Amino acid sequence: MNISADDVKKLREVTSAGIMDCKKALSETNGDVEAAIEYLRKKGIASAEKRSGRETKEGLIHTYIHPGSRLGVMVEINCETDFVAKTPDFQEFTKNIAMQIAAANPRVISRDQLPQDLIDHEMSIYQSQAESQNKPAEIAKKIALGKMEKFYQEVCLLEQSYIKDPNKTIEELLKELIGIIGENISIRRFARFELGG
Repeated sequence: MNISADDVKKLREVTSAGIMDCKKALSETNGDVEAAIEYLRKKGIASAEKRSGRETKEGLIHTYIHPGSRLGVMVEINCETDFVAKTPDFQEFTKNIAMQIAAANPRVISRDQLPQDLIDHEMSIYQSQAESQNKPAEIAKKIALGKMEKFYQEVCLLEQSYIKDPNKTIEELLKELIGIIGENISIRRFARFELGG
């Protein structure tokens, strides 16, 4: 199939993927630009998995102060090279993550950072709630586990729905960027300050 330069250009503008990746995506999807975007997103997520073990020592610290100066966030996001830290895509990502933290108030980056006693405490509350509805033990446990998943989605940054696109989690957004940039990227730490909080 003959892929037009205009289609490649259009796909590059939308995805920031390389020329060869855009050509391959268009050829795999018979020239369908929308399908090619989806193809590149999936490929990016797959390539992000391969890069996850690589060390990240460069990056940026970004601050966000909400209008009114009553809420502020500082976040450190790391990448492999100083070059990537200076790219508009990486800088936009750090800004969006800072705004996400301001808006959604996560407690931790990922669920493995939650203290076990907090997890046990939440689980016992959800279990008690389910049992108080006179549900059989197996059903009560399933209900409690479902509520735990919702709890993780509220308090863990990577599991939260992205405020600018609720159909995507922060982890998916991160993996897409890794796929586009071609380097491992990690959200290292954050602090959220609220006046009087």
